[in-house]
Amino acid sequence: MGTIDFDGLAAALAVHGLIPRGGIDFAKGETAPPGPSGASARAVLLVGHAGSSIWPHFQAWRATQPAGLADPLDAWSRQVIGAVAVRFGARAVSPSDQPWLPFQAWAMRAEGLRPSPLGLLMHPVWGLWHAFRGALLFDNALERPRNPDSLHHPCDACIGKPCLKACPVAAHAGGGFDYPACLGHVRSPSGSACASGGCLDRRACPVGTEYRYEPAQQAFHMAAFASPSIASAPTSGG
Repeated sequence: MGTIDFDGLAAALAVHGLIPRGGIDFAKGETAPPGPSGASARAVLLVGHAGSSIWPHFQAWRATQPAGLADPLDAWSRQVIGAVAVRFGARAVSPSDQPWLPFQAWAMRAEGLRPSPLGLLMHPVWGLWHAFRGALLFDNALERPRNPDSLHHPCDACIGKPCLKACPVAAHAGGGFDYPACLGHVRSPSGSACASGGCLDRRACPVGTEYRYEPAQQAFHMAAFASPSIASAPTSGG
């Protein structure tokens, strides 16, 4: 098993607006998904993005695909990350794989992130404007310095919690997420601002505003959320 070419891997992902995120080596005896060999993986490296870095690449790809393609962002992510996995001797997995893989737990462990009051993982620089699009499983350890055990968590110093007050139906104000209320609002005429511009609670967060998704990207995610075919799944960020 050779050493992972992290520079080459990062360059291959950057072509698509993606970046290698945190990674962890699984402890001996720890339950882990199969790696590329079929045996339990030794390590996982998360793949994602910050801000709208993927958007032009995804849009260019989408223009070449059949109209009405189901879950296009998931399809694009699988295709792109899958090709990188083959090139670098890894196995690609997705947040939408079933049974669900613990992407959020991996991210918290690998990057020291913690959830915001909205449930999305808060990044001290990117705020809520980042996501995980997949992960690479390896048969060998990462053999690189570990990410810090914890990062500055901006929510601890946020007194006003504006992210809990902007939603017209108070979907996050009750100590959890009122999914039916949110979905009903977004699908209604009164929810047009959310449907076209993104979640108002998310947009109210003052951290990482320069990484806020562009309007077309936010509208895309909200349309996917409000789709009649939506199915519940663990979030890796939108």
